[in-house]
Amino acid sequence: MATETTTPERAPARGGGDPAPRREGAVFNVFSHGFLWLWALMVIIPVAWIVVTSFKTSREIASDPLGLPAALNWDNYANAWTNGNIGDYFLNTIQVMVFSVSGTMLLGAMAAYVLARYEFFGNRIVYFGFAAGMMFPVFLALFPLFKTLQNVSLLNTYAGLILVYIAYSLPFTVFFLTAFFKTLPTGVAEAAIVDGAGHYRLFFQVMLPMAKPGLIAITIFNIIGQWNQFLLPLVLLGRNPEDAVISQGLANLALRQGYEGDAGALFAGTVLAMIPIFVAYVIFQRQIQAGLTAGAIK
Repeated sequence: MATETTTPERAPARGGGDPAPRREGAVFNVFSHGFLWLWALMVIIPVAWIVVTSFKTSREIASDPLGLPAALNWDNYANAWTNGNIGDYFLNTIQVMVFSVSGTMLLGAMAAYVLARYEFFGNRIVYFGFAAGMMFPVFLALFPLFKTLQNVSLLNTYAGLILVYIAYSLPFTVFFLTAFFKTLPTGVAEAAIVDGAGHYRLFFQVMLPMAKPGLIAITIFNIIGQWNQFLLPLVLLGRNPEDAVISQGLANLALRQGYEGDAGALFAGTVLAMIPIFVAYVIFQRQIQAGLTAGAIK
C-alpha cells in the first residue's frame, strides 16, 4: 500500500521574513564605508605627498612634482630647522601654549563643573552664553581685540596672545566638559562630601580624576586649534620674525623660500609642524575616543 508523502513546510524566516530592511541597511553600509574611504584618501594623499616631497631636491620638485625622490635628502630638514628658524618657532609656540592650554583647561573645567553640578539663578543663561561664543567668528573681533590689548599695553606680547587664546578656546571647552561632568556619578561626590571634603577638594581630588578621559580629549582639541591658529598671532603679535609662532613661521619660510628657491626646505618645515600634533593624537587616541563617547552618552 502506497503511502502519501508530504513536503514539510519551510519555517518562516527570522525577524518576520522581510528582507527589505536588511537590503536598505546593506546599501547604507556600502555608501557610508565608501564615503569614509573617499574622505580618508582625500586626507592621506596630500599628507603623503607632502612627506615624500620633503625628501626631494628643488630640481626634482620642479621637474617631477608627483614622482619619488632619487634619494632621501635629509638636508631639507636641517635647512628648515636652522636656516628657516623652525626650531625658534617651535620654542615660541610651546612657550605660548604651555600657559594658554593650561589656563584654558583650568578655567574651562572649573566653569563646566559648576554649570553641570550646581543649580543657581542664571545657570542656563551662562551656559548658553558660552555656547553662543562658539558661533561668533573670531575675525569679527580682531579690531576690538587689537584696540583692547593696545590700551592695556599687551599688544605684541605673548601675555596678550595667551589671554586671547584662552578666551578663544573657553566656549567649546566649557560646552564639551559640561556635558561630560553631567555623566559622572553623583554617589561618589556625595560620599566625598559625607567624608568631609570641601568644594575645592571635591573638585580637584575627586571629580577631576574621574573626568580624565574628557579632559584629555578636549586638551588635544585645544592644542590642535591653538597650534594651527594663524590670524590671531598675525594681528596681535606683530610681524617680528624672532617672536613668531609656528603658523607665522611657516608663512615666513614660504615667503623666504620663494626668493631662495629652496622648495624642499619649505615642505620639510611643513612636515616638522605636523609631527607634534600627529604624535599627540596617536598617543592619546584611545583617551580621545573614550572622552568623546562618555561625553555624548549619559
